[in-house]
Amino acid sequence: MPEELIELSGHIIDSLILPRVLTEIMERGGNFDVEEFRMGKRKTETSYARIRIFADTDTSLIDILDTVQGMGALVAHDREAKWEQASMDGVFPDNFYSTTNLGTHVFINGRWREVANPEMDCGIRIDPETGDAETIAIGEVKKGDVFVVGHDGIRVIPLERSRERELFEFMGSGVSSEKPKGELIKKIAAEMAAAKEGKKKILVVAGPAVIHTGAGAYLSRIIEMGFVDVLFSGNALAVHDIEYALFGTSLGFYLDRGVSAAGGHEHHLRAINTIRRLGGIRNAIQEGVLTSGVMYSLVKNDVPFVLAGSIRDDGPLPEVITDTQQAQAEMRRLSRGVGLAIMVASTLHSVATGNLLPAYVRTVAVDINPAVATKLSDRGSFQALGIVTDSESFLRELDRALRDRI
Repeated sequence: MPEELIELSGHIIDSLILPRVLTEIMERGGNFDVEEFRMGKRKTETSYARIRIFADTDTSLIDILDTVQGMGALVAHDREAKWEQASMDGVFPDNFYSTTNLGTHVFINGRWREVANPEMDCGIRIDPETGDAETIAIGEVKKGDVFVVGHDGIRVIPLERSRERELFEFMGSGVSSEKPKGELIKKIAAEMAAAKEGKKKILVVAGPAVIHTGAGAYLSRIIEMGFVDVLFSGNALAVHDIEYALFGTSLGFYLDRGVSAAGGHEHHLRAINTIRRLGGIRNAIQEGVLTSGVMYSLVKNDVPFVLAGSIRDDGPLPEVITDTQQAQAEMRRLSRGVGLAIMVASTLHSVATGNLLPAYVRTVAVDINPAVATKLSDRGSFQALGIVTDSESFLRELDRALRDRI
């Protein structure tokens, strides 16, 4: 019967890592024998378990190991990672190791090496001579690149529940419309201030509902206060933001009066046409045509942004990246160094961003639809917080809480 010895260490009891690992072994048709177990008796003490896994077939054992390694289990023997070269561009070698968004190490040349830029659903490219390792998306693979294959020499660092009663540990256990949002938002403002003090970037992902609900002014002010270091969105947010700046409407409705403008259904297309005629958003600002709005605040405060295109886009605006792989690559580049991500009223771009971020990045998912907030917060066990509310209320209160801190 195929078998393998694994080890778990850390706060594996209160983080529920140990019971989750044992459950996965059994649900995947395996069995186990706990050969050694030591439980920490104080908050500062960690626990340790050595477990022998049994399976009916080699394939079943590999499946179990693949799963439990992603939860933080370490094969007990320090085996060198195996690697193979890619035989063509854009294709990993067979049996490549598919990464999680957790911190990962590989055992190369007798040493554990940290894998740079943790990201889910990638491969691990290594330099066999130096031992350097990094995650690479499949579209970036070049013929001759060297990638880790199999499961030997892989160590994944699991997320552990915080030992302190802080925002993301205490309130991040679920998504509810009944959470005390006022206090939550004040704590999020404190997290943003801490991120700035710690030289960590703050990423905002925003959907067009931010403009439709009249929350654009609050987001602009948050940008101007210096609490946004990068913004991800799509064509729609920028178009309706510029429509509002030029015509006072969003989707043809006057936001201040809540009534349709005569011929207002044309405003978004006229806004696109104006910006395209001027050669882009930055040119429109330089020409004095665009003088307010979210996009105006981003440009005037040198905040980089990515507008990723969609098949349904009108126009699109010149700054929109219509090649999805190019947009993903730019989002990946700008997400390096992000310590806090705030995702507001955007399922598509938020999920895309979540797939690029390491698990340790604190994430706030805000949406009026509980299913959306749940989907986004389910990225991680303890680092994500879901808030069910509308974007206008959230950004208005966040703006106020940040101004109170200045």
